[in-house]
Amino acid sequence: MKTFYKKKFWFMVLPSLVLFLMVIIIPFMQGILYSFTEWRGAYFVGGDHWWDALVGMKNYVSIFTSDSFLKALGYTTLYAILAVVVQNVVSLILALMIKKIHTGKGAFRTIYFLPYVLGALAMGYVWKFIFENVFSQILFGTESFFHIELLNNMLQSPWKALLAFAIVSTWQVAGYYLIIYLNGLNNISEDIYEAARIDGASEWYQFWKITIPLLMPSFTIVLFMSLASSFKMMDLNVSLTEGNFGTTMISYLILKTVRESSPPEYGMAQAQAVIFFIIVATISVAQVLATKSKEVEM
Repeated sequence: MKTFYKKKFWFMVLPSLVLFLMVIIIPFMQGILYSFTEWRGAYFVGGDHWWDALVGMKNYVSIFTSDSFLKALGYTTLYAILAVVVQNVVSLILALMIKKIHTGKGAFRTIYFLPYVLGALAMGYVWKFIFENVFSQILFGTESFFHIELLNNMLQSPWKALLAFAIVSTWQVAGYYLIIYLNGLNNISEDIYEAARIDGASEWYQFWKITIPLLMPSFTIVLFMSLASSFKMMDLNVSLTEGNFGTTMISYLILKTVRESSPPEYGMAQAQAVIFFIIVATISVAQVLATKSKEVEM
């Protein structure tokens, strides 16, 4: 069987490689090229070919001198930090709780995982109704018995909206991340905990000195996924606030650059996308290298 796979490897892999090249690599390289031009989507300014519309670094200089891009970058970074912390803490706590359950683990995993399969855009509009009507008018409004200002009109303040984004995104992805954490917890031998208990180690000491270090491979995966998805988050930005009240994030800003310019500045939007890619790729690679270096052998 191994000989068969070795002989047929490239034959079997070739269709996927061609598809990846055509759908990902070539459009990506083309996008980088177009970011140095005045591209309007349907035509190039100055001629029929991309080299006729070259503007050098003009698009990139305009981006870094734009208040809207810098504000969107700062707001996206704040959201990413909050979302990554909340998502990982909640999913890890849920995984630790399910680990201690002896019966019904499958049912709990399924219930928590269900929000992950929902469409983020449609889910965002449902949560928008909850925030604007249930939270603001019924539960935590100014005239409600349980008035909590932080949970009132959450979508009309950039700082409250950060919390709203984090709540919805955590509700959606925590069930998926907990499965990864739960798999990592199940791979830690109970003999290690038993030896620690015999030596008099407390539950808290076991968690910090045994669970966290041996769970580092799961942290590497989940942190990478949560970081990337948090920076790229656009569906909730569109459905919850539509970028109003200073809540525009970079992904939505790229879309708005095309929508709100006439004629549409696709070259500028492509330059924003390139910068965005570099930022996310740099942070993600640094995070993976940092957490990989802390992984230990079991």
